[in-house]
Amino acid sequence: MKKSTTILFLLLALNTAIAQKTKEVIKTEILGSWTLVSVENINSDGTKNLPYDVNPKGILFFDEKGNYAIEIYKNERPKIISGDKNKCTPEENASIVQGSNAHFGEYEIDETNKVITFKIKTASFPNWEGTVQKRSYTFLNNQLKYVVTNTTQGGKSVTAEVVWKKL
Repeated sequence: MKKSTTILFLLLALNTAIAQKTKEVIKTEILGSWTLVSVENINSDGTKNLPYDVNPKGILFFDEKGNYAIEIYKNERPKIISGDKNKCTPEENASIVQGSNAHFGEYEIDETNKVITFKIKTASFPNWEGTVQKRSYTFLNNQLKYVVTNTTQGGKSVTAEVVWKKL
C-alpha cells in the first residue's frame, strides 16, 4: 500500500510539473509581437470575403502582465484629399471606418480549451468597448489563428478567421 501511495504521489507531481511546463510554453508562444497574415469573413450562407482585402496590415501585442493591443488595416487606403481628417467627405470617413479595426485591453489564455479571452477596454468599434470576447485558437508553424464569433461586420451572422505570424 505504501508503494502504491508513493507511486500515485509521484505521478501526481509529474502531471503537475508537465501541466505547469505546458502553461509556460503557451505563455512564451503567445507573448510578444505578431504581424497580420489574413482576415477572412465567413457569412452565414457559407460565402467568404476578405474585409481588409489581400495582404492586410496589422500588429498584435501580448505582454506578460496580461495586456494586449490589436491594429488591423486594409493594405491600401485612399489618402484624405483635404489632408485634414476633420474635413473628410462622407466617402472618406466610410473608407477609414471600414478599412480598419483596433482595440486593446486585457487577455487570458485557457490552454486546456484553447480559448483566448479578450477583455476589451477601448475599441475603434465602440460597440465592443467593455465586452468580453472568447476566441478559440490554434498554434501551428509559428502562427496564431483565432475565430471571432461576433464581428464588426455582420455581428453574430458572420464569423472571422484571423491569422497572425510571430515576429
